[in-house]
Amino acid sequence: MMLDKLALTLIIIGALIWGGVGLFQFDIIAWMFGGSAAVVSRVIYVLVALAGLYCISLFFRRNELVESHDRD
Repeated sequence: MMLDKLALTLIIIGALIWGGVGLFQFDIIAWMFGGSAAVVSRVIYVLVALAGLYCISLFFRRNELVESHDRD
């Protein structure tokens, strides 16, 4: 459950980053860490991408999550 929340948090951060790029042509991660090719920037981009791939599993676990929440 904690991994789900972490992944969703990273996805939200990624969405805000892409929103900034789309609306303002400004990549805050690249700005903060010295460009989009900087190691730290690339690590953040990869973490967001991995979180997105992990969240695909939420589509297949929806019934499981609803059932476990109903039991509480």
